[in-house]
Parts: sequence; structure tokens; C-alpha cells
Amino acid sequence: MGFYPQPNLWQCGPFALKHALATLGVFANEKQISKLAGTNWWYGTDEIQLARAARQYRATLKVVRRFDATTARKEMHRFLKRGIPCLLCVQEWQHWVTVVKVERGRYIVLDSRVKEVLTIQSWRELSRAWVYHERDEVDRKAIQTIFDFHPVVPGFRVQTKARFSIARTMYLRRRRNRFLARHMEQYVSDLMNLCKPRTPRSSRVISLGEFLRRHEAMIVDQVDLWHGWVNKTRARRVLGYIHFVADTYGLVIHLEDEKRAISGLTAILTLWAAAEYGVTPLLGAQSR
Repeated sequence: MGFYPQPNLWQCGPFALKHALATLGVFANEKQISKLAGTNWWYGTDEIQLARAARQYRATLKVVRRFDATTARKEMHRFLKRGIPCLLCVQEWQHWVTVVKVERGRYIVLDSRVKEVLTIQSWRELSRAWVYHERDEVDRKAIQTIFDFHPVVPGFRVQTKARFSIARTMYLRRRRNRFLARHMEQYVSDLMNLCKPRTPRSSRVISLGEFLRRHEAMIVDQVDLWHGWVNKTRARRVLGYIHFVADTYGLVIHLEDEKRAISGLTAILTLWAAAEYGVTPLLGAQSR
């Protein structure tokens, strides 16, 4: 489960919650979220249903309502600065999206109706989509503006959370990198077996960038040697994806685990090469 578009018009709520949980290091399936929330094609999903589903993942979906854009913006920023993603129901409460970061006045918004999913919006764009206009039942000319947002607050100790940025979002939006966005969970899952989240107390650790500076050439050469033929440029691109994901989720290698990481990444790249290029029978192995 990574970042890919929704397959229909009514599943945006589960996708938005899935994206929020993914930024907190919890990878959930949108089908399971839909089942927990009771999502259906004729109604979609409201905030009560999403809150019920969020509780199953030990998270609380809060409700914050403000009536002017400036106040709503300031309060949402407080949550975003703490790394807490916020769900917004936009387009006059017709569609759910997830805001995960504000950087230099621009917002990183995960929108499952968009092909790239990860979008970058200005405040003008976001506020226009965010505002809801409620007409007074008595005086139909009186219109109240409403800005609701729903922080997804974890009730668990977050091991690692995604550190999105404008630069990282632009990288994932590139056509050739969409594969990475769609398979983010697989990369994180594999890396968690080799790396650990960086903490304020982390010592004697190296980043994946430093690790690959030391060992990338050796790993690629060994995989190429034992496989027989590997496109080294593509192999290095896979390792580059691994590096990107590790940096995004704040994963590092402890020095005492450096040799284990070498063997682990070599094995992962070897399996990739076998899947990408195929292999012939080895050491007397026979197909059955």
C-alpha cells in the first residue's frame, strides 16, 4: 500500500485516512479502512465513520471547526509543525484530502483523485477548496463560511514518520518515480529489517547516503558478477530509491549492523535482479 489514485469516486475518505496513517509509519489497506468505517458508494464516508476506523489503528481523529480562514490556517499549522497530518473535506464537503506539511507558504496535500496523488498547493488554492458555504435556513442571503479540519493524532509511540518536503514531493511526482510512490510500504518494510529510526539519542550511526558512498559500488559489482548481467544504472537507481525512502522516514544504520546491512541490501538487490532479468538454473537446481 503506497500512494496511488483511488479507483472510484466514493472511497476518498479511506484513502485520506490511509495517507495520514502512512505519514505516521502505519501502512493500512484502504479496503480494510473502508470496511471498518462502513464506507458505501451512495454516501461515501463522513468524519464519524473515519474516526471509528482511526480508533482501530490507535489514532484519534479530532474535529476542529473555525469560521475564518486566518484562524483555521494558524491552528492547522500548529498540528502540522508537530508532524500530525490533517484531513480536510474540500469542494463543499464532497471530497477528502490529507495535508501533511506546510513549507514556505506552500502545502503538501495528498489527493487520491489526482494521478500523482502528491500535490503542492498555494494557500490561495487550498483555502478556495477548503471553505464550506452554509446558507442560513431563514435568511437565504446570509452565508456562513466554515473551515473544518481533522488532525489524526496517534495514540501510540511513533517509531518513524514520513518527513515530506517540497523537494521530496517533486521527486515522487516525476513520471519515472511514481513506481516508488506506489510501493512505498514495501521499501519501508524491507528497510525496517536493516535500519532503525534515528532518535535524539542515536549514536554510532550512519545515514543510508554514507552507507552507499562506502559500499554501493561493491554491492552492484557483486550482484552483477553473480547474476551474470545487470544494468548497473538501473541497479543504482533501485539503491537510490532505498536511500530516498530511508531519508524520508529517518532510518539509519548502526555501525555494529553495517556488515549485516551490506548482506541484506545485496540480497534485496539480487532478488530484484532475478525478478527483473530472470535467472537460469544454479548449482544443479531443477524446476519442478
